[in-house]
Amino acid sequence: MSTPVLRRVVRRETHSPRTVATFVAVILLILALAYIGLEIALSLAAQPALLLGPAAAGGWLVGLPTAQPAGLVIAGSVILALIGVVFVWLAVAPGRLSKHTIDAGDRAVVVDNGVIASALAQHLSEETGLARENITVGVGHRSVNVTVRPGAGVPLEKSAVQSAAEAELQTYRLTRNVRTRIRIERPDEKEDSL
Repeated sequence: MSTPVLRRVVRRETHSPRTVATFVAVILLILALAYIGLEIALSLAAQPALLLGPAAAGGWLVGLPTAQPAGLVIAGSVILALIGVVFVWLAVAPGRLSKHTIDAGDRAVVVDNGVIASALAQHLSEETGLARENITVGVGHRSVNVTVRPGAGVPLEKSAVQSAAEAELQTYRLTRNVRTRIRIERPDEKEDSL
C-alpha cells in the first residue's frame, strides 16, 4: 500500500464512523434545548411550567450546594463527569471494525475476522485430525484465541497446536501482528462415566 489513496481506503474499511454516537448526542442536545426554550416561552407567557420554570431552576441550582447533602451533589457531579468522559472518548478514539488488512504489495486487501477464524479453524482441523466442530477460533484486533476440544483419550499437545496456528497465520501475511492463545478443553472424567 504505497499510495495515500489506498491507505485512506483501508482506513475507511477498517474503522467505523462515529455517526451513531454523534446522532445520539445531537438529538439529546436538541431535546434539552427545546425543553429549555419551551419553559422560557411558558414563563414569558405567564403560563405554568411543565416541570420546572426558569426562575425555579435557577433558584434550585443556586441553593443546590447548601440544600442537598454533599454526597448527593458529589454523586451527581461524578455521573455527569462520566457521561462527559464517554462522549469525549467516543469523539476521540477510533472505532475499529472486525477486519484485518493483508500485505498484498501495492493492492489494498481487507479481510473480515470471521474469514480468518474460519480458515484457521479448518487448517487446524486438518492438521490435528479433529472434527471441525471441535475447534473454535476467535480473532480480535491483537489476538487470536483457539479452543480445541479433543475427545477423551485423544493425545494432543498444546505446543503443536500453537506452532501450527502461528505458522498458518504467518501465511496470511496480516499487516498487524497478533498473539495466539491456545486452550485445550478436555472432557471431565465424570462426564465420560455418565
